[in-house]
Order: sequence, then structure tokens, then C-alpha cells
Amino acid sequence: MKKEFVSASTLSVEEIRSILLQKIDEQSVFLDTTEDKELLRNITPIIGKSNVVSLFSGAGGLDLGLELAGIDAVKGSTYTDNILKDKDQYDMHRSEGLFNFIYSNDVFKEANQTYTNNFPENVYKHEKDIREVSFFPENQIMVGGFPCPGFSVAGPRLLDDPRNFLYLHFIRALVDTQPEFFIAENVKGIMTLANGAVFKQVVEDFASAGYEMKAFLINSRDYGVPQIRERVLLVGTHIEKIKKNYDWEYKLPGPTHGTENGLKDFVTLKEAIGDLPKDPSDVFSGNFSPMYMSRNRKKRWDEQSFTIQASGRQAPLHPSGKPMKKIDSDHWELVGQNRRLSVREVARIQTFPNWFKFSDGGNLKAQKNHRLNQQYKQIGNAVPVKMARQVLRPIAEFLNEHSELAFRK
Repeated sequence: MKKEFVSASTLSVEEIRSILLQKIDEQSVFLDTTEDKELLRNITPIIGKSNVVSLFSGAGGLDLGLELAGIDAVKGSTYTDNILKDKDQYDMHRSEGLFNFIYSNDVFKEANQTYTNNFPENVYKHEKDIREVSFFPENQIMVGGFPCPGFSVAGPRLLDDPRNFLYLHFIRALVDTQPEFFIAENVKGIMTLANGAVFKQVVEDFASAGYEMKAFLINSRDYGVPQIRERVLLVGTHIEKIKKNYDWEYKLPGPTHGTENGLKDFVTLKEAIGDLPKDPSDVFSGNFSPMYMSRNRKKRWDEQSFTIQASGRQAPLHPSGKPMKKIDSDHWELVGQNRRLSVREVARIQTFPNWFKFSDGGNLKAQKNHRLNQQYKQIGNAVPVKMARQVLRPIAEFLNEHSELAFRK
């Protein structure tokens, strides 16, 4: 008989923290003590800024959204919108915001190249397995989309499962640096694993690291993204540094778009990609698998896209032409000419600015589909920029009002 997941809810915060620290100590065998630790120690936060460490950073959708929220808080959203239209203009003024990104980590080579090409040179870009990173720079905000944790049916500890080493090291980074806030995004399934017992354990684990964590199931189209994409936003507030000293708690901003009175209409595919070339070259080609054809993959121009996945082969169909035809419960057919959405189109749907370029690795000997897929993967894994900008604005506004929380020597 399959065993049920057993939560450690009967343990106190102190007991959970003790187990966490024990697990972290056990994981220390993976740490690379010969790495560029001294160089990492010499990373200098900027005085007067809220310095940011980004883990599992990918191409940087969450990071860019946070940066934009920080400019909004200081200069206003109209100012941010104007400078965002041109990369040179944006690079010239991006430092006027609240946030300074000092460290970013990911093992995805092409995503790191993309991050380097689109973010300031002062960000230390670390392409290394997080299990081997022995030191994290001091920071005020930590961001990252750690993988959805598995769980051990043998119980009682979530962290007994070896699949959770990445989750463990996100917590290790928090325990080591104790930033005022952490922000993470995850798949909505994290809330329902083992009938919610796993998520309850996640909350307890972050509490033991010193944080009150709130989780919100959000749909990106509610915040001006032309895509139906449900994800969980996790916001952690340091209990000692923030909760006990300030009469403030994070509240999710209400939707900016929708069908209710007073809201803007949902952004459509026509508005998002209608001006792009109809026959682009950056399209993943090839046959459509039986799995792909098992359901509808095509939205109309006046609708929002299906969720953009981290795969070129699974990219939704372009809305032009006739809709797909349903043959059976798991069998659909194409009608007329069809193609997948292009790299630039899915980037628009994920609300990256036009100047944001995605690296394909630069290996011209690799097949075109392989190179394109490296770009689709980055885009599909990213947090929609516009959504991140909207939902992280309350934190930026709070920090702008409390300059004493910025980095001081």
C-alpha cells in the first residue's frame, strides 16, 4: 500500500529549523570550497539600494519585472514606460530605480548568455550548480523560481527526499543571508501535492528560516499579459526585520484587466503580436505529435494565448487561418495552413520588451530547431515581465518609503 505524505506540523518552528540546519550541513559535502569564493565575497552591494540576489534566474523575466517595479516606485510608471521602449535609453536610466542586482545563478548556459546580454555588467553571473555554491552575497531581496519540491512518502520531512536538494539550497541561501524579502514563482501544483500537506510543510520550512510566507494563485492575463497562465506567487517577509518593526504586510494588487466594470479589457493576441511578420524565420518546424494533436492548440486573434511552455515543439499555433477541428475526445485535426508561434511572438506574449534578445548558444553547427528550442525554453520558463512588475510593486513602494532598509555599510 502506498504510504501517505506525513507533515511535520506537530514540530515547533525551532525543531523544524534544527532539522533544516542538519540537512544543510549534510549537503555541505557538495560544496566546492575551491570555487571563486573570495571573488564572491568581494561583490560590493551599492549603498542606498536594495541589492538583489537571483537564484534559478533563467533569462530574467522575474528580475526585469522587479527592476521595473523599482523604477515605477521612484519615477512613476509613465516614466518607466517611456524609457523601456528603447534599450539604450533604458540602460541609461535603469540605475535610477530602487534595485541593484548583484548576483545571479543558473546552470542553463543559453539563459545565462541571455541574462548577461540584457542586464548590467556589474551583475556577477554564476553558471554553477547551486549545490556547489558555498557563499551568497549580502542582499535585501532574494528572487527565484525554485523547482516544485517532491516529497517523501516515508515522511515526515519534506527534505528527506533527494529530489528536494534545489529547494533546500534556496532555503540555505535565505538562512545564510537573511534578506528582508524573498520572492518566488512556482507551478500551481505546489499547492495541491498530497492534498495540500506538502505546501503546508513548505510554509513551515520558510517560517523556520525566519519568514512569514504568503502564497497567491494568479493568472497572468489579469495583469495585462495576453496569455492564460496560472502560477503561484510566493512572497516571504522577514519576521524580525520587517514584521516586528513595521505595520505592513504584502497584499496582492487587484487585477488591472478583466471583465469587471472599471478594468481594462484583457489584452488580445491581435494587440500583442498582430503587427509582427506573418512568415517569420524563427519558428520551430516539424510534424505535430499525437500528443500535440490530442487537444486544441489554437486561439483566436481576440483571445489570450494558451500557456507558453518551455518547448518549441509544444508552442501554441499562430491564430491566423481556420480553427482546429475536433474529431474525438483526444483527437483534433488541423484545417488549412498552420504554424507554431515564433520565438519573437512567444516573447511578446510573455511581455518581454522588443529589445530583449534571447541567446541560441551561437553554435551554427547545431540544427536550427535545436537552437530555436533553446530560446523557446528560456521564454517558456520565464515569469511574464508585466505580471511581475505589477504584483511586485507593493514591495518596491514599501522600500521606497523606508530608505533606512536600503544597504548600509
